[in-house]
Amino acid sequence: MAVAAGRARRGARLSAAALLALALLALALLVLPAGRRGGGGEGRPGSPPPLPSGLREELRQRRRDLRRLAAAGGEVAAAGGLGCGDLSLVTGVSVLGWGFTKVVARAALAGGGAVALKSVHGAGREVRQCLQRYGAPAGCRRLAAYKLLKEVTLLQRLQHPGIVQLHGQCYDDSGDPEIRVTAMMELGSPLEMIQLLQTPWEERFKICLSLVKLLFYLAHSPLGSIVLLDFQPRQFVMVDGNLKVTDMDDASTEELSCKEDNDCTLEFPTKSFPLKCSAIGKCEGINEKKNLFNAYRYFFTYLLPHSAPAALRPFLSDILNATGDLRYGINETLEAFEKVLHLYKSGLYLQKRPLHLKDFISLKGFRTVEGEDYKCWPSYSHLGCLLSVHSAEEAARICNSQLQCQSFIITQRRTWTGRPLALFQSSLTDLIPDANAVVYIKRSASSGGRL
Repeated sequence: MAVAAGRARRGARLSAAALLALALLALALLVLPAGRRGGGGEGRPGSPPPLPSGLREELRQRRRDLRRLAAAGGEVAAAGGLGCGDLSLVTGVSVLGWGFTKVVARAALAGGGAVALKSVHGAGREVRQCLQRYGAPAGCRRLAAYKLLKEVTLLQRLQHPGIVQLHGQCYDDSGDPEIRVTAMMELGSPLEMIQLLQTPWEERFKICLSLVKLLFYLAHSPLGSIVLLDFQPRQFVMVDGNLKVTDMDDASTEELSCKEDNDCTLEFPTKSFPLKCSAIGKCEGINEKKNLFNAYRYFFTYLLPHSAPAALRPFLSDILNATGDLRYGINETLEAFEKVLHLYKSGLYLQKRPLHLKDFISLKGFRTVEGEDYKCWPSYSHLGCLLSVHSAEEAARICNSQLQCQSFIITQRRTWTGRPLALFQSSLTDLIPDANAVVYIKRSASSGGRL
């Protein structure tokens, strides 16, 4: 979505304040009932002048692309419940960001809840560049609107947990050169890579696994293999802790045509990969491989290796090497990720070591007071050391490796993998009766008279 994209791509020749004013004006016009909107295309009496021939040809091409996409295979999702009537009743509209083509706002629905509103950005780079070529404002906004309509069409046909949901749309094509369309979509928060790097490894692995599952779906979608041409972290959002792609207007179902293998070099800033030209004149797997390498360079290299369990690092290195060299396709990559997940959830990754739990005594039926204590990284709590563990034995090993740790408890909280969270503490606090809890205390701590 352009929510985060706009932060990096704000208008090159207009000030941020001017862009914001224009974006707010555009949204104000969009939420007005149709009868109160201005017509007349170019704002002059009578019919608008004919559009330049070059612009007419670009519009025809986008219409053809849209019709082709609408006629493609795949089940169309049931129409969302939101329409123009709902759009006219939204409140609290605030601009979240803008990009080349679209402006995105947050709005509160009359019946409760909030959505993201996407509409054409009249001061965006795409419209401005069109105006430089043709000087036809309404026609240029119509050209940009086709990209938003393409995104709506894709979202109606692509149903996956890793793709934002389309909740509805408001479409007005009253016959003048301009199309007014607003998409009402699932609201997410921008993906912040710096914050992700500070989260526990298990959560970062979840992000990468979700991305791999999405790319597997796109490689085998009902519309064929789909490539995300503008593949960057800013095109993704987090919704309830889950990664979702939110900007689909630059997605393509077309694979590069070719006559020979030399036509099929996949180019990146630091690497290039020779691919094969198929018998039907298409570069084999180019969409899938482009998505996969972008996932490697923007996500895997940053999120996978750091603070991973030591026994899993060889498996993660294999994934990084194989995707970085494109020796793996998406099928093999998903299989490798699921193997790591199985090892992690089952505890099979834990190497046989001397038993550490024998260094602790257990007090059943009690728990300790949770309060601020020593910190560890990466913790699930900013107040203390709260880590994901497979078992009490693994927690005992961690406690023995930390000088401050004197005791720990296995809490009732679970991560997305089902693993419990263990709280490590530097001192013994008051014990609270709890029939379902167990406190593990270092024998050295208890013998020192601190129990």
